[in-house]
Amino acid sequence: MSSGDGLIKDGTDASFVEDVINASREVPVIIDLWAPWCGPCKTLGPIIEKAVLAARGAVKLVKVNVDENPQLSRQLRVQSIPAVYAFKDGQPIDGFVGALPESQVKAFVEGLTGDLGPGPIEELLAEAQAAREAGDLGTAAGIYVEIAKVDPGNVTALVGLAQIYLDSGEPERAADMLKLVPPDKASDPAVRAVEAALKLTAQAKPADETAALEAKVAANGADHQARFDLAVALAAAGRREDAIDHLLEIIRKNRAWNDDAARKQLLTFFEAFGPKDDATMSGRRRLSALLFA
Repeated sequence: MSSGDGLIKDGTDASFVEDVINASREVPVIIDLWAPWCGPCKTLGPIIEKAVLAARGAVKLVKVNVDENPQLSRQLRVQSIPAVYAFKDGQPIDGFVGALPESQVKAFVEGLTGDLGPGPIEELLAEAQAAREAGDLGTAAGIYVEIAKVDPGNVTALVGLAQIYLDSGEPERAADMLKLVPPDKASDPAVRAVEAALKLTAQAKPADETAALEAKVAANGADHQARFDLAVALAAAGRREDAIDHLLEIIRKNRAWNDDAARKQLLTFFEAFGPKDDATMSGRRRLSALLFA
């Protein structure tokens, strides 16, 4: 494995001198000794990788599978894993054993490099966003996947992938991405927006059913339920402005209809469309004008 322009690589007994001893004369090198069967190793590995990438080249990481490289384990007198050592100027200067929380791992790396500033992950997220805005969903998805490999709980990357799957007509895969969001981030506005969009997608109707609803509303403008159902179907079909128009019409005629259902659904639309969407901004202005008229 090699990642981050050589900042993270796999090491062996044979490459230890070159990858760790010699390389540490230029920048500090962290060596992470792990094994595939080690549960704490799987927890710690991505955390160290994230911190190393955030250091932007001020430190390197060498990962060594102890099962495949027993000589190095004996040389370093490793008794349990994960075991982490930091080398500088060819000598070990710090280390720890066992999986540590992310805050402590970050502090460990900061002790070798100084404060961590915005790093490659932030830059990659910006690149992915630019690709999405340019319509290059393949490039954006590829970047998000790479970020998620290093930082599995990165909400922006997971939500970005979910949105791309949703835009590509794959709501099931979008929902699977949201399942990977850490529980403490589930209320993030970006997560809630995709959840709302998924609900709208699930309410999509065949074209003939939407046409039938349009006919019912045209025949009876006071049929609020038909108009409400039509608004949901139009939103699911991407006709955002038309959907908002119908809900605003219900509010104009009867604000309290069905326990304020039209206004509540309108807020769900705004959440699903996103705060910067033109339809959202226009709809919010028109809703305010109605409610405070």
